[in-house]
Amino acid sequence: MEAKRILTAGEPMGLFIAQEEAKLEKVKHFSTSVAGAEFNVAVGLTRLGHTAGYLTKVGDDPFGRQIINCMNENGIDTSLTQIDPDHRTGFMLKSKTSQGDPDIYYYRKGSASSTISPEDVRDVDLTQWDAIHLSGILPATSETALATTYHLMAAAKKAGIPIFFDPNLRPQLWPSKEKMVEEINKMAAQADYVLPGENEGLTLCGRKDPLGIGSFYLGLGAKTVIVKTGANGAETFTKDGSFHTPAYPPKEIVDTVGAGDGFAAGVISAVLEGLPLEEAVRRGSAIGTIQIMHVSDNEGLPTREQLAKFMAENKQKNC
Repeated sequence: MEAKRILTAGEPMGLFIAQEEAKLEKVKHFSTSVAGAEFNVAVGLTRLGHTAGYLTKVGDDPFGRQIINCMNENGIDTSLTQIDPDHRTGFMLKSKTSQGDPDIYYYRKGSASSTISPEDVRDVDLTQWDAIHLSGILPATSETALATTYHLMAAAKKAGIPIFFDPNLRPQLWPSKEKMVEEINKMAAQADYVLPGENEGLTLCGRKDPLGIGSFYLGLGAKTVIVKTGANGAETFTKDGSFHTPAYPPKEIVDTVGAGDGFAAGVISAVLEGLPLEEAVRRGSAIGTIQIMHVSDNEGLPTREQLAKFMAENKQKNC
């Protein structure tokens, strides 16, 4: 396998994970880790043997240093990671739950990452990368971050590299739902691969059915739309047709956070390795399931050997 170089851009954060099931205000014990959707994707890609770069800013503070240490430990390229001495690194609290999604509480307003601007990326040479992965989170954090995301998309098109885009909706970060829908859909229209969830489709295009979501984004200009449907797997749409990918049922669900990021890492890696799109989505489905069987946002993401073992020993739903 030839290792590929994938650049991602986003906001990494310090993460406090509750150690007992309770409302966050009642929790007395937390463990620490690093969070961030794009960070999770970068970790997933490096564990599969690729090079992932992370374009971001962190503060000159304990969280920022923890994040950079974690990036170094995972082999993530930090050459485009800036340390901002004037702004703090964001962080978040996550509850522990045995049912459904955990509660999340953010402390990220005015964070170092949110100050990123087109000037910060003006000289970034995207011809040195094989693909770029973006999501709807960074552009939600500020107007300058929004402008930066559009700049990176334009630069990627000029460099001739594919753009992978996950809407990753964070309504609490946008000034309004209308603004969120407008901007996310404009960005999705610029992408080669769009990876929405079915619930996100309901918000973004008024449709929850995968066919409606796929048709909507193909109509906007996306080349491939992969709609994540949770326990039902995924539905993929291109101008040449569509197909269904069954999910891998988990032995137990420990933490649902990070499943979509693992899915993205699987799809991106396989596409860049030249595998058929069906195999790419199958890999994404497998990694998404592996991740939800682990408590952290990214610690469960598998190496290539662990992934191969899981896929050999487990069958997809209804297969």
